[in-house]
Amino acid sequence: MQKLLFVFLAISNFFRKIRYSIFGLNEDDIYDKRIVSGKSWEDYCDKLKLAGTNLKYAGAPQDAFSQAEGIRYLTRLTRVSLEAFVEYADPSFPVFKRMVHKTVKMGADNPDNYYFNAQISGAFEYRIRGKRNTAHYIGFFTQNGSYGTTGGLSPCGVLEGSDLQLEKDGSFEIILSKEKKGKNWLKLESDTGLVMVRQTFYDRFKEVAAEIHIENLDGRKSPDPITPKMIDEGLKMASMFVAGAPLLFAKWAKGFKKHVNQLPQFDPKISNAAGGDANIIYYHSYWNLKEEEALIITVNPPDCDSWNFQLNNYWMESLDYRYHTICISKGTAQYEADGSVRIVVAHRDPGHKNWLDTCDHFEGTMCWRWYRLENGAKAIQPNCEVVPFHTLKAV
Repeated sequence: MQKLLFVFLAISNFFRKIRYSIFGLNEDDIYDKRIVSGKSWEDYCDKLKLAGTNLKYAGAPQDAFSQAEGIRYLTRLTRVSLEAFVEYADPSFPVFKRMVHKTVKMGADNPDNYYFNAQISGAFEYRIRGKRNTAHYIGFFTQNGSYGTTGGLSPCGVLEGSDLQLEKDGSFEIILSKEKKGKNWLKLESDTGLVMVRQTFYDRFKEVAAEIHIENLDGRKSPDPITPKMIDEGLKMASMFVAGAPLLFAKWAKGFKKHVNQLPQFDPKISNAAGGDANIIYYHSYWNLKEEEALIITVNPPDCDSWNFQLNNYWMESLDYRYHTICISKGTAQYEADGSVRIVVAHRDPGHKNWLDTCDHFEGTMCWRWYRLENGAKAIQPNCEVVPFHTLKAV
């Protein structure tokens, strides 16, 4: 239903432009009229109201606690979308911002990742400068399309840390262009709209994220003044993001309920289309535990650069990792003598060394990741078992 509405809105915009052209109005006149009349703001508010229907999507929990989290989820997306698409939306003068962090979450955001995004365009060339510091992994990615809209994202260019050439002081420079330039190059295409920087921590409590900034190579030193078109289009993108991203992940969460308390591999085509890293193997699923139950996850990790596991709420927001242990990684886990790892998901601490806290939730989504398998290793599906809490042994 909502996808049909998005199509209807696009068609309406098309015919609106035709209607204005009949009266001799050009594109700038159209945007001027929408801003002055208040129509830009009215449409934005109407689409925000539409976004609320995602909280009633089939399968979404309807208890007051989950719905309160859902409303907060929408407010978080509203806040960050206005920054991304209105405040820092000019691709001629991009700025790196964190669209996902401790208080803005979506799509099983990874607490062991440090994300940066900037709005860019294939019409320009850019330079990224920075200092590598100590994050275990860093990768630079360009994406075609726009996150949160019905079209989603598709991969374009990739430059991973293993290929990044550094100066002696740990600094680096990357050129973003359609044609290859410089020793560090990131590909652009005509439809490129986003550059994303992912940093993955082996142990996020000990490592330091890279320092980076981006500049347009056309020589400008400051952004151009805002225009009615920039604000009108920015509000459209922001509202589509708030409506589109929750719809996408609500569909995912509904699908995960087909294999509750298990961790089957997620279709890489789907994760890549949503902006996922093609070098990561994802195991998305759903967990549901009663008060006196625990989920035991055991696996002997394959040879890989890193791995992690996390708990999310229904809306695919990571649980509050500022104050609770809700995720575990290759660098923070404690292992068995045979190299395997045993993780306990429970509502209270059983005294286990790898306990993850459900943070007063009784259901939600979860995600396991294998990062960059090495030496011919193959992905392994973690084993999951629900057991009575009283059978757990402190370790």
